[in-house]
Amino acid sequence: MPEIYGNVTGLAPQAQKTLERIYRRRISLDRIATPELVRSLVDASRESKRQVGALVHRSGVVDYVVVGTGTGLMLPDVGRLRAAEGRFRALRLVHTHLHGEPLTRDDLLDLTRLRLDLVAAIILDTDGEPRSMTWAYNKPGGNGALPYEVVGPLPYGQAQPHFGELIASLESEFTRRTRTRDVAKEGRALLIHVGRRGERGAADRARASLAELRALAKTAGVDVADEIIQLRDQVDPKFVIGRGKLEEVILRAIDLDALTLIFDQELTPSQASGIAARTDLKVVDRTQLILDIFAQRAETADGKLQVELAQLKYALPRLSQKDDSLSRLTGGIGGRGPGETKLEIGRRRARERVTRLERELKHLSRKRMEQRRRRSAGTIPVVALVGYTNAGKSTLLNALTGASVLAEDKLFATLDTRARRFRLPDGSFAVATDTVGFIRNMPRDLFAAFRATFEEIADADLILEVVDASSAERDEHIQTTAYLLTKLELEEIPRLRVYNKIDKVPADEGAALDVEPASIAVSAMDRASVTRVVDRIAFVLRRSRPPDAISAEI
Repeated sequence: MPEIYGNVTGLAPQAQKTLERIYRRRISLDRIATPELVRSLVDASRESKRQVGALVHRSGVVDYVVVGTGTGLMLPDVGRLRAAEGRFRALRLVHTHLHGEPLTRDDLLDLTRLRLDLVAAIILDTDGEPRSMTWAYNKPGGNGALPYEVVGPLPYGQAQPHFGELIASLESEFTRRTRTRDVAKEGRALLIHVGRRGERGAADRARASLAELRALAKTAGVDVADEIIQLRDQVDPKFVIGRGKLEEVILRAIDLDALTLIFDQELTPSQASGIAARTDLKVVDRTQLILDIFAQRAETADGKLQVELAQLKYALPRLSQKDDSLSRLTGGIGGRGPGETKLEIGRRRARERVTRLERELKHLSRKRMEQRRRRSAGTIPVVALVGYTNAGKSTLLNALTGASVLAEDKLFATLDTRARRFRLPDGSFAVATDTVGFIRNMPRDLFAAFRATFEEIADADLILEVVDASSAERDEHIQTTAYLLTKLELEEIPRLRVYNKIDKVPADEGAALDVEPASIAVSAMDRASVTRVVDRIAFVLRRSRPPDAISAEI
């Protein structure tokens, strides 16, 4: 028996049979809808007193028959992936409107987000007969133009366009447009920030946070198509930005060929799955983006283990979301009783992997502790470079030690702790260690996974807090660093604040920073500046360590 989708509750047997007969219709490519299909839909609507629609494949076969309410349809899941860039779904929706209304916003959203070939509405009169017909199809937008074209309503019976030729020309136009657009390897994305309306400075904070998200996306290799800010009284519990704004986002994503939405906050599992289901787009939150960057950049075995642990802890609660493809029982010998679903197996294996990774990281932590013990036995002072990501810590490490540690103008260029020695003015040596950069709202699981790495700082004789002097968010970066150092219980270690990139700020501002207590303003690219840093480090170490504790031996 053919399946009828949608609102089938309370259908009379005769209405059910009328609906099933719609599957027998065949529709040629030379028109949007044949008179026979229209008559079948109208009869079914009259008997059910509900909207009735048919999703028609280009082959002419009716793939789905859908029943709605008196004012709308809920389409079945027709799949998310398109065959190729510039291609449509190869399905068109022909349905009835019972109250004389034109195409609704929901109709147009279904057209655009599902990439349907076309959506047509047969508008019925008060006697339930077809009075007029209207349709819409996708078209290239941009420059404020809508990504769809609406035709009609036109009197029913008026000549329809050749459907096959219309779709072929539209797909050709979309394909040409896609080929002329430079799409990054990771695809195009929309960045979305949702902030609290009414709070002082909310707009400025939103722009600054979105700028940081843009830098994260750039580091991850994402091509940012557009940025969206919404200030609300409170975050929508289901869609974060609210249903109306989400519809605008869908249209914007379609217009810009964006396949991903990146939210500037951590989404709950239900929010992420709800937004993905509503938009048919990939949904990524800030935590996931940072984890992706760490996964790309981790080099050592230690770093890779830490990233994998953080990713698994992030993913575990999201494995509980419903997934029909994982709901079948595995069965087989040994699967007695109710069995174990693939989803449950996935969760159990993930938990087992988390336990194994935590055990391996503890082992590596003990090895690092032994290395630090041997280093401290040699009485060589340790200077730890900490600070906000992309403040220039690796550049300063290279300048101090003559090393060639990777230093890029990207967030989280350094993930693995590196230690290099450098010479103090009196000829003795000290060890400088580079650490993972801090960031505001650092993901909890990521912070926990990398906590062992921060143990390097705990044994330091001096913390060099590197600050990007040219950043508009300089004060907030300092607050973030102070908060995380307190959280790591490292606030008692002597600290020297190094304002880096001083060459990028006005001279008077740089001079003011240079006279702050326990601070020095420099440029890591300038040799004379670096010499001043070494002199200041030696001065602080002499004050904090006994004179006989500093040795020239390695």
